[in-house]
Amino acid sequence: MSTQMRALSLISNGYQLAQTPQRLGWLEPTDPTLPIEQLRQRYRAAGYLWLKGILNRETVLTFRRRVFEAMQVSGLLAKDSDSEEGIYAGWIEHKELAHKIFMEVHRWPEYEAFCTAPEIVRFYEAFLGGEIYLHKRKLIRYNVPGDARSTGAHYDLVYLRGGTDRLCSSWIPLGDTPVELGGLTYLEGSDALGRKMEAEFALKNADLPPEERISAFNKNMREGWLTNNLPELAERINSRWLIADYEIGDMVIHSPYMIHAATVNYDPHGCIRLSTDIRYQLKDDDIDMRWTNHYYPEICFSCLYTLFLFQSCLLQQWNKC
Repeated sequence: MSTQMRALSLISNGYQLAQTPQRLGWLEPTDPTLPIEQLRQRYRAAGYLWLKGILNRETVLTFRRRVFEAMQVSGLLAKDSDSEEGIYAGWIEHKELAHKIFMEVHRWPEYEAFCTAPEIVRFYEAFLGGEIYLHKRKLIRYNVPGDARSTGAHYDLVYLRGGTDRLCSSWIPLGDTPVELGGLTYLEGSDALGRKMEAEFALKNADLPPEERISAFNKNMREGWLTNNLPELAERINSRWLIADYEIGDMVIHSPYMIHAATVNYDPHGCIRLSTDIRYQLKDDDIDMRWTNHYYPEICFSCLYTLFLFQSCLLQQWNKC
């Protein structure tokens, strides 16, 4: 059955995405072997590139297998299941152990090697046109089926204001990730909107102390997410959310202004979505020093959840300006 014909249930933080041609569409795949200037033109026009098969499939599978094998002792995976399949047990028997292992993965030399794979480095050196720098703060995410929490709509520069805006975010699915697994969704044409919003909020923040000005939690922003209500956002700006059936070997790159979010994993086979976020920029451009250390959650999970409930919608504030 084609992706466009099958029934989908797209929910993000309790809101169901409208499945009409005006509000829902599909990402356009890109051949990574196209001439580099053509790739740049597509990126500038759309705010993203979905680079099909740019990574070595076996390299991705090997790293996926390694992560899930390490997590098996925590009870995350179904008993007697193949670690490569990543089948959820239904609950995590040892949550603290799972968190400890998950944090250790971020410091593995195997993870660093994956993020600096020759095909990634070659692409970014050509695409950015110079010596490149990989942000040390990199994120691996695993999303289990049925978890109602999803990443809300945001653009990455909210968290990266201390450096250049000439950077690229890479989202890499660590395994086949059809829509049912809740991969990233992008708001069509939103690179321009993100740039406009950021410019207007920069003016509002001009008188704040430097540390507060670059924070996503300052008095004007409170929280880096624009909104949890994805369908309302699409209606408000008359746009649509773009989804995709990602495959092993794919890599999506998007601008720091491109608005994106995630949907709930409702995979009928109980597969865990595993992915990683990494960011590259030119080495000589300004670097946000907050991203020069390994990922570590500075705020406890209960505090994050409180902030999640309390968050203020940037888009609503912007429309009141």
